[in-house]
Amino acid sequence: MKNTFGQNIAVTIYGESHGTAIGVVLDGLAPGIPVDEEFIRSQLTLRRPSGSISTARQEPDPFQIFSGVYEGKTTGTPISIMIPNSQTRSKDYSATRALARPGHADYTAYCKYHGFEDFRGGGHFSGRITAGLVAGGAIAISALKAKNILIGTHVKSCGNIQDRAFQNLEEDIQNLNQKVFAVLDDGKAEEMQNKIRETAEQKDSIGGILETAVLNLPAGIGEPWFDTVEGVLSHALFSIPAVKGIQFGNAFDMVNGFGSEYNDAFRMQNDKVVTETNHNGGINGGITNGMPVLFQCAVKPTPSIYQAQNTIDFFKNENAVLEIKGRHDPAVIHRARVVVDSVTALVFCDILAGRYGTDWLA
Repeated sequence: MKNTFGQNIAVTIYGESHGTAIGVVLDGLAPGIPVDEEFIRSQLTLRRPSGSISTARQEPDPFQIFSGVYEGKTTGTPISIMIPNSQTRSKDYSATRALARPGHADYTAYCKYHGFEDFRGGGHFSGRITAGLVAGGAIAISALKAKNILIGTHVKSCGNIQDRAFQNLEEDIQNLNQKVFAVLDDGKAEEMQNKIRETAEQKDSIGGILETAVLNLPAGIGEPWFDTVEGVLSHALFSIPAVKGIQFGNAFDMVNGFGSEYNDAFRMQNDKVVTETNHNGGINGGITNGMPVLFQCAVKPTPSIYQAQNTIDFFKNENAVLEIKGRHDPAVIHRARVVVDSVTALVFCDILAGRYGTDWLA
């Protein structure tokens, strides 16, 4: 029943969707790292619901930092951030307590916790818990940015609508991080949002693909065999509730190609080692090679839909039909983008601290 991730910089999440509060504890961050509370607020805003393409549950997320920060900088002791829940409507879930929502963790949580779990709104399995990751991740993003390590994620696809590919990475990342709906081609934002609205009108939900770039990482970080960059990142990213698949570089395209097509040739450029292409996503042998780290996350359609669905009553052990009530997202991909950025930053802070020592981030 572990809720902690990281070896050098540990992240612990806590709380339930309809409990008093949710939050995060960061342990191991070096002293002296600036903590910009306004940036934390802006990152939480990117995760917050957005109009008709999101849930009607509007949590203001007035976070409080209880420890580990003094006069705007980390002290080196554990940082505790608490975010209260204020917009709960627990009665929406009472009538369906024993009905397993398809695609949700209701039944598996019941099996694991023997019925003692807080089921309201998905409890500890709710996407609501990712707000703590975003709050803690904001500190990690700032620490990496001070080292010129930049992270950006865009909605690569939603339904059958495709965004353009990354081009000028630094410029693209800077632009993405200013957007609520993060696409590289502004024209695609309206198309995708209209698609989400159409899906909501059909009482259904939709998913898509997020693509992330991490720029200016040093070559040589990552530990073979079991703590490779792909392995550690995947471990953390799969904790995000909607993520069901991950691809580094052009991984799934490679299976239909040849080594001559997908090997990244090394060259010297201005006394720096580079590769002519980046099909492997900046990673060789589980270790960064100095090129941008590129990966994609498959985000599934939100499992809460307003159509009638077949299920079971796990109290009575009989078949049932479920028609959910309450407030739910027709898509979470646009909200998940900042969660992916945050988790990525926390992972790389941990990896870099393991390679260079925790004070390297100070």
